[in-house]
Amino acid sequence: MQPVPDSNAVPPGDRVRRSRRILRWLVLVTVGLLAALTIVLVTAFPSVAAAACPRCFGLSEVAPGVYTTADARPEQARALTGLVAEARERVAAFYGTQESSPTVVACFDDACYSRIGGGGERGVAVLDQAVMLSPRGIDVGILAHEMSHVELHDRLGGAQGKVPQWFDEGLAVIAGDDRRYIAPPGSADRCLVRAARPLPASLDEWVKAASTDADEYAEAACEVSRWLAKYDTPQQATAQLVEGLRSGASFSSLVQ
Repeated sequence: MQPVPDSNAVPPGDRVRRSRRILRWLVLVTVGLLAALTIVLVTAFPSVAAAACPRCFGLSEVAPGVYTTADARPEQARALTGLVAEARERVAAFYGTQESSPTVVACFDDACYSRIGGGGERGVAVLDQAVMLSPRGIDVGILAHEMSHVELHDRLGGAQGKVPQWFDEGLAVIAGDDRRYIAPPGSADRCLVRAARPLPASLDEWVKAASTDADEYAEAACEVSRWLAKYDTPQQATAQLVEGLRSGASFSSLVQ
C-alpha cells in the first residue's frame, strides 16, 4: 500500500530556503545589535572604547602597545616611546618585575584627549588595561604612576578591593618617583606633608578630596613611605602585601 502524501508537508527545497532566510535575519539582527552596542559604548564610555580600539579614534601605533595622534611629529613619537620604556623600568624596579602590560594612549593636543573621553586630569588608568595621557601628562612620573595602579591591581586580582584608595595613590606616587609629592630616594624622610586626618578610602572620596587639595597625594605618599621604611626593599613590602591580601588577610593587619 502506497503512503498517502501529506498535503501540509513542506518540500525540502522550501525548507532550505526558509532556513537560509531565518539565518540571514539572525545575522542582520546580531550585526545590528553589535553596532548599536558599539555606538552606546563609544558615546557613553569613549575612554573604554579608545582603550580597546585606539585606531578607531584615529590614533596610530608608534611602538608595540603605544598609540598617539596620527599627525604626531617623528620627534614626539620618539620621545613618547622613550618615556614609555623609562616608565616601565621604574615600575619594574619598584615591584621587582612588571607583570602587567597596559596599552598606552597619549595625546599631544586637547582635542585628541577630549575625543577619547579625557577630562582635566593629566593621566588615568582605564579598566586596568590601558593608560591614557593628556598633553599635560606626557611625563615619565605620571605615566609610571598610572602604570603602578595597573600593576598593583593585576597582582592583587580579586583582592584589589581591599586596598584603600589613599594607599593605592601613595604607592603610585612613590613607584613613579613623583618629586612634586615626595622627597628624593635616599632622603632621611621622604615625607613632604604629613596627614593630619584619615585619608580617603574610596575612589569617590579620593577624587573629591584631591580635586580641592593637592596635598592629598603628598600625604598619601608620606603614609606609604613610612610603611615601606619597615622593609628592606619595596619589592619585599609589596610582595608580602599582595600575598597577604590574596590569602585573605585584612589590609589593616598588613599595613600599620
